[in-house]
This record gives sequence, structure tokens and C-alpha cells, in this order.
Amino acid sequence: MTKKKIGIGFIGAGGISIIHGEAVTANNRAKLVGIWNRTESRGIERAKQFSCKTYKTPEELVSDPEIDAVFILTNLETHLEYAKLAMENGKNVLIEKPVANSLDEVKEVKSIAEKTGVVCMPGHNVIYDDGVTRMKKMIQSGDIGKLISFYYLFNALHTEEIAQLYPGVIRQMLTHNLYTMLYLAGVPKQVMAMKSCLHYEKLTREDLVMVILKLKNDSLAHLEVSFAADDLSSDPWTLFIKVLGTEGSGVYTWNDWVLSKKGITHSREYVAYPGAIVNEVNHFINICTNGGKPLSTIDDAIKAQAIMEAIELSVDKKIAVDLQL
Repeated sequence: MTKKKIGIGFIGAGGISIIHGEAVTANNRAKLVGIWNRTESRGIERAKQFSCKTYKTPEELVSDPEIDAVFILTNLETHLEYAKLAMENGKNVLIEKPVANSLDEVKEVKSIAEKTGVVCMPGHNVIYDDGVTRMKKMIQSGDIGKLISFYYLFNALHTEEIAQLYPGVIRQMLTHNLYTMLYLAGVPKQVMAMKSCLHYEKLTREDLVMVILKLKNDSLAHLEVSFAADDLSSDPWTLFIKVLGTEGSGVYTWNDWVLSKKGITHSREYVAYPGAIVNEVNHFINICTNGGKPLSTIDDAIKAQAIMEAIELSVDKKIAVDLQL
């Protein structure tokens, strides 16, 4: 007797829903049941693409008995609202990053998940790529010796048309750097940061941020996110992660697998990007069906949000900020 496929619903039908839809469709233990989107025409378009149904309201979606889990794929400001709606209706949730708009909101997400007893997994997709998990094993085993430094650099030109959809690179992208740092290198105890706006003509939000952190073992981390320029050099730092230890090192980069066709938001398709989301979705489905834990939890999302808010304080006050995590 074959097991029933887990039914999944999407709240949100933007560009990221395409990758999530392809991931769910390719998983033989899951079925994309339907989609709700604030702009109805976009929801209908996406539902046709994946041969599923649409809903008039998010309440209708979470009330559907065919749906066991909900992916929250909307803009950041609405994550708490829709995650709460889904969890209080007994649905497991995968929430795109960042999980919520503030530290208090992320903590509320955790509280609701604990109260309802559902699976609540943050969309921390980068760490689900095989290269990053291999790096984690090298660090955990002690093969690279004592960790000395950690780097996570991201440089990908985003047009002003695309960038206007986001709150700035700190809130939109730096979450990736932070949860990956927590996963690979550990918790920081101090942070300093600076930001700039160099590329946009109409937008005033930052398109470049650089962050230096001291970790609890006194190693240093360097994080950078830029929407201002592509890296066209022979050794491009499009997405570039490196760990250096006393006995070894490891590196992970998107530029090892590149297609010339345009990506959803990038000028090229970096194959590792959707690949990590596929692995993340598969992990979530496995947790929902067989139990287990995410590689990065809501507790990690809380720490990442706390560090992000400390980074914003550092930028605003031009000071180093001590962290108590």
C-alpha cells in the first residue's frame, strides 16, 4: 500500500514560487494542491503552470483538508500573519527567509509553532547544498583544525526594477550570510558594519553592506552583500563561502555551475541556487512525513534576526555592538 502524498499549498505566487513548485512537483511524496496570491491573476497563472487549483482567500487555502503543509512565499512584512494563520489551522509551514520583520515577530512564530505542535521550518536554503553540508562535516570533525576565519560574499547586480521589490540588501539578503555563518562557524559576540547606496538612481535603500564579526572562539567573519555590481573577474565572488582553519580550508561557490540563460532575478542561472531550494524542500517534506529536524531551526532564525538588528544599530550609530546570544 502506497503512502498518501503530502498535500502542499502556496501562499504567494512570486518568482520564488516557481522554484518551490518545481521542487514539490519533482518529489514523489508530495503534491502541490493549490495556490493563493494577493493578485489573483498571478495566482491563476502559477496554478496553470503547475496544474493545481487556486483559492479566493488564504483562509480558504488553510481550511482545505487536502493541504497538510503551507509554504509562506509572500513579502517579508506578511510572513507572521500567514504563518500564524496556517499553523493555527494545523498546517506545517516552511517560511521563506527572513522569517519575519522583527525579533519579536520571529519569537512569536516560534511560540505559535510550539503551541500548535506543527513543523515550522525557516527557508534557510543555502545550507542544504551538498557543498555546504560537506564543509560543515569538515569543521565538525576537526579536520580543518581550529577555525580561523569565515567569509560569505555575495555580489550580483540587481536592476532597480527588481530591487524596489525588496527592503534593501540587509533585510533581504544578509539573512543568508547570517544563518550560514551560524551553521558553519558558530555564534558571534561582536559586530561592526557599514552600508552604502552606489547603484540606484531613485531608490535610497542600501545596495551594499559589509560586516565584520568576532565569533565566540575569537575567529573572525567577513560578510558582504551587494546588488550594485556583478563580479566579472576570473575568480568571481558571486556567491562565495570560505572557511580557513589551522589544518585545512574549504570553499563553496555558485560559479562552478552556471548557465547562460537568465535566472529569476540574476543575469545568469546559477544552478546551485535552485538546487539548494530543491534539497531544502525535500528535507521539509521528509520531516513532515518521517520526523526529524531542519538543519537550521527557528532558534537560528531568532539569532540571525538579532544579529541583523545589531548590524543595523552598528550602521546607524557607527559603533561596534556587543552581542548576547
